[in-house]
Amino acid sequence: MDIAPFELERWFAEHEHEADIMLAESGIRSISADRFDLDPGKLGYVIPTNGDPELRAAVGERYDRPADEVLFTCGTQEANFLAFLALMNSEAGSEAVVVTPTYQSLHAVPEAFGSVTRVGLEPPGWELDPDAVRAAVTDDTAVVVLNNPNNPTGRYHPESVVRDLYDVAADHGAYLLCDEVYRLLADDPLPPVASFGEYGLSTASLTKAYGLAGTRFGWLVGDEDVVEAAWNWKDYTTISPSLFGQHVARQALGDHEDAILEENRELARDHRDRVAEWVDSHGLDWHDPVGVNAFVTVPEGFDGSREFCRTVVEEASVVLAPGAAFGHDDYFRLGFGHETADLEEGLARVGDLL
Repeated sequence: MDIAPFELERWFAEHEHEADIMLAESGIRSISADRFDLDPGKLGYVIPTNGDPELRAAVGERYDRPADEVLFTCGTQEANFLAFLALMNSEAGSEAVVVTPTYQSLHAVPEAFGSVTRVGLEPPGWELDPDAVRAAVTDDTAVVVLNNPNNPTGRYHPESVVRDLYDVAADHGAYLLCDEVYRLLADDPLPPVASFGEYGLSTASLTKAYGLAGTRFGWLVGDEDVVEAAWNWKDYTTISPSLFGQHVARQALGDHEDAILEENRELARDHRDRVAEWVDSHGLDWHDPVGVNAFVTVPEGFDGSREFCRTVVEEASVVLAPGAAFGHDDYFRLGFGHETADLEEGLARVGDLL
């Protein structure tokens, strides 16, 4: 087994520590811990190690699933990783069909376990054609992988298209795994894929929509056999989810949820408008996004996204994400979920450079 270096993380490791402003982060700004009770009691493992049964039942209700079809994990990254471990090279098959561009781990991890066929979205609309996925799926396909809303483009594929993908996967006995970390930043969120039926799998966390990345708390929801297999692998990774994460999750998904999501959606709307004005003022193009990621065309005069982003970090001390890390060298990703003052200063600096 071999896995490709995570290009975006390597870029961050090279540049993030030396820059004043980080505009490549893809999440919402972190909220303060002081709004939560932070005393979980004894600092032991979460027991059982798949998560508290009552909280799993509460999360499962959001997907029309019972507690046994919910696994708590250390973030969405682990949820996706464990799902691929559970699915690839199983009786279901050894192939994955992945809609790209997307977060690198969603194609690199299954490619390390089996084979991957990519179905590419094309600019400027980044629309998804279910027939292209249908043509790629075979009887050896274990999983079709979608990220919705999409990272990096911000494209939110409509429910009818996602349900078509579900039907394509189910017709071949494959699962549709949807990474839905940005779903609740939408003003009108779609139903989660795990609620579609037997072959729907959803992953999410407290990171992107809730502003609680440091809790390292996520979940996988879906078919009990898949969740059970993922839990079996989890005993060899993190054993149990974060005790602090689960303690805060009870509150963030409970009495605090409405206020948190209202604040974060308002922030995302306001910042999207600011970035839209900035993009237009510099003659650049993008697909108006859902979430907090802008995938913007590289300005003229630069030889691709890496040269542009390197120039920006060296001359303006602002970190952007090169689109080459997502397979599109003529774009760059700008995260706009940060504190307003940081976003304004970062945009001003890059604007001055241009």
